[in-house]
Amino acid sequence: MPVHPLSLDAIDIAILGALQEDASIANAELATRVGLSASACLSRTKRLRENGFITHTVAVVDERRVGLGITAFAFVTLAGHGRRMAESFLRRIQETPQVMECWHVTGRADYLLKIVASDIDSYRDFLMDTLVQTEEVGHVETQVVLKAEKRSFKLPIGKREGGPL
Repeated sequence: MPVHPLSLDAIDIAILGALQEDASIANAELATRVGLSASACLSRTKRLRENGFITHTVAVVDERRVGLGITAFAFVTLAGHGRRMAESFLRRIQETPQVMECWHVTGRADYLLKIVASDIDSYRDFLMDTLVQTEEVGHVETQVVLKAEKRSFKLPIGKREGGPL
């Protein structure tokens, strides 16, 4: 059964913060950082996973180093707004490796996609041959990233404007 977010104590928040900075940290080092024994720290980390606070542990790969020099955000408006159309679109998106993230959003568009490609020609090919060919898609507006000025994967847990949670 999931634990309510407000039930996180300062040690849970410290564990989550440290793991967001470096998920490969050894349990013994993590325990030292948060002031617990190794077994108590491992138990807490396991509980945080079981309760859904930690959903994935991944390595963040530099897109450019692996030949993916273009990141684009595409605002997608569906051709219609029925549940079946949205579900069909989402199934297709789940099977599309170039789409890194898909967000259902408010505003003029229905979805915001984060897409990676090797270069602008590859993005254009993906756009023309895949995305706009999807029957559920009515309109696409793209914004190509010139430079990432800030990227963070660390949530501001235990912090908010005006003080801690």
